[in-house]
Amino acid sequence: MPQTIADKFLTDSAIKSFDQRHRDIITTSIDKYNIAFERGKSKFYDLENSKKKANLVKWKVMENLDRYLVEFETNFTKQGGKVIWANDAEEARQEIGKIMDLHHANSVIKSKSMATEEIELNHFLEEKGIETTESDLGEYIIQLLDHKPYHFVTPAMHLSLEDIAQLFHEKFETPLEATAEQLTLKARELLRQKYTSADIGISGANFLVADTGSIAITENEGNARLTTTFPDVHIAVVGIEKVIPSIMDLDIFWPLLASHGTGQNLTAYNTILNGPKKETDTDGPREMYVILLDNGRTKLLEQKDQRQGLYCIRCGSCLNVCPIYQNIGGHTYDTTYQGPIGSLISPHLSGMKEFKHLSYASSLCGKCTEVCPVGIDIQKMLLVNRRDSVQENLVTPMEKRMWKGFTYAIQRRKLVDLFGGKLKNFFVRNFFKKSWGKNRELPKFPNKSFSKQWKDQQKELGK
Repeated sequence: MPQTIADKFLTDSAIKSFDQRHRDIITTSIDKYNIAFERGKSKFYDLENSKKKANLVKWKVMENLDRYLVEFETNFTKQGGKVIWANDAEEARQEIGKIMDLHHANSVIKSKSMATEEIELNHFLEEKGIETTESDLGEYIIQLLDHKPYHFVTPAMHLSLEDIAQLFHEKFETPLEATAEQLTLKARELLRQKYTSADIGISGANFLVADTGSIAITENEGNARLTTTFPDVHIAVVGIEKVIPSIMDLDIFWPLLASHGTGQNLTAYNTILNGPKKETDTDGPREMYVILLDNGRTKLLEQKDQRQGLYCIRCGSCLNVCPIYQNIGGHTYDTTYQGPIGSLISPHLSGMKEFKHLSYASSLCGKCTEVCPVGIDIQKMLLVNRRDSVQENLVTPMEKRMWKGFTYAIQRRKLVDLFGGKLKNFFVRNFFKKSWGKNRELPKFPNKSFSKQWKDQQKELGK
């Protein structure tokens, strides 16, 4: 019987959770992030108020998404840009393929974009015989390894400096003892000529600005500016939820994204693009396309309880504080978006039946909700996903019977106290040992439950 996505998730989680080297690398990266994040968020005069304001803007957008998207399209096309609406990943890929054919493109330079990862664009372009190069350093590294992003802010977080030095040594004959700076310089040397020779530049966007018909990109390496400037054609692939009403809203979203994503006050490069090159411009593409990607987003929008998952600005802060993510890593999720927010939105974007298990991969500690810069109540949304999976009859008959039995017993205290610790321990050892895992010891029940001990103590005290 073939392994399901959920079975693979459990198998991979069991392996990664006890991979000490993997945990050391991730812990080191997240510890550095935590220090930077504490420093970054301290710069806000009133962080909670800023988060409430951002939440309100996003709520307003989702309640009027159709209007803001049309406003963006109208203003963007006025400036010479072209907008393409894509219902799903296949449609987005085919539209990009048409643009490639129209311009007889043989090479592409890409800046970091989770939307293009979502539609698996690189593999599609490779199949068409188009040379595709990632220009973000982290994305370039995982492209060389043929890995998927481990984290949507730091895609190569799972690799140590030694791992990357080994990779560059094998690919480009750099010294094994090369420093981070030397490796970066080598990557820069390799990528520079790609910007000027590529036929088409492809990017994502952090925000779509409705009132100006602009896309806003925030980054730290400058590769997005080069990607969108040198090639004659620029294609931006952007999820429809990225729209914001006004350019003035960047005043709140840029600092929130920077502080929660990397701990900075503001990222190094913040770019606003209004369309193709004008007569008065010294550089820029001759043609610019924005592909508005749905790919399941309107399905999530239909869910009144969970639609706030679309508020996400992809800062990655919920991943960095999540105890589950820290233990099992990003690749285990087998989705474009990992961690708590990925567990919330993936069942709606990719199918509840296939990915409902992610909503159960949470301790519900609430740390993700606490750090979210746009106030998404993530742990509550995960519970709602669980509810929906049951209501949609996506649980097994055995699971239903077990929970029915548990519910019946737990609501009857006398029935639970009827059995002593020995019988309870026997039951748990024989029925739950496998699901508990071979690397952990099962908890032992005392001879008397807390409730029974309490009642006995009250009797002794004469109460």
